[in-house]
Amino acid sequence: MTHTTPPHDPTTAPALPDKARAFRALHDGARQHGAPLVLPNAWDAASARVIEDAGAPAVATTSAGAAWGLGAPDGDRLGRGRALELIARIAAAVTVPVTADIESGYGGGPEEVAETVRGVLAAGAVGVNIEDAAHGGATPLRPAAEQAARLAAARRAADAAGVPLFLNARIDTYLTAAGPDEAARLKETLERAAVYVEAGADGIFVPGAVHPDTVRALAEGVPAPLNVMAGPGALSVAELGALGAARVSVGSGIAQAAHALVRRAAREILTAGTYETLAGGLDYGELNSLFGRG
Repeated sequence: MTHTTPPHDPTTAPALPDKARAFRALHDGARQHGAPLVLPNAWDAASARVIEDAGAPAVATTSAGAAWGLGAPDGDRLGRGRALELIARIAAAVTVPVTADIESGYGGGPEEVAETVRGVLAAGAVGVNIEDAAHGGATPLRPAAEQAARLAAARRAADAAGVPLFLNARIDTYLTAAGPDEAARLKETLERAAVYVEAGADGIFVPGAVHPDTVRALAEGVPAPLNVMAGPGALSVAELGALGAARVSVGSGIAQAAHALVRRAAREILTAGTYETLAGGLDYGELNSLFGRG
């Protein structure tokens, strides 16, 4: 008779709840000390390990970078199965906590979102981002009550698994330019934030909000740690922290920069026949040693 070993379920291992509590504590410390939690975003196991080696206390994924790396466009096109497989590879590649961008939850209704969250926990991640605009902001925002039901389902799924998942609710009012003006946009963002926190969100993510007055108003009005997305031309991490931001990430920015380097290098080799773009790359031995550990 052939015996098979049942698959290991990481949600039952003490390490996962401990890692989730550690990730939550990083947010608490950021709010207390005014020094934001900085999360450079990874898109595969290699980028995750390099980011960890650079000193990141946790790793966040980027759905756009992940989709591109797997040959798909961003915007809920990747699908739950492929997304979870990638999250599992990233979580296995690092020792620090991983929080996963799961777009709008890879499901049409709350129970499907809950199923995705159970898969995220099984993959070894201890945080998620769930956005209120499907298809990468290409469609109108979901009604706040509908999104709250999805977030509440995610919260229940994590609680049932015994893991204090950090649920970061993304509000796309600024990416979609919702409302007729800035005042209306800010008002709707704060209203949605209150509803989402009541539904079980632990943090609020407002990508596209970068003006100092907006960041300050959000930090003062959101009843949870505020996550903002930064990039070239934005305020520094220290400046965002002084305004009240508790978490700073860069979305697909690092992936975009990496792919731009690929294109520049390829064009130089194909046209000029030279290789100067490759200068400054990480040492082969250093990388090989990094990925060979454990």
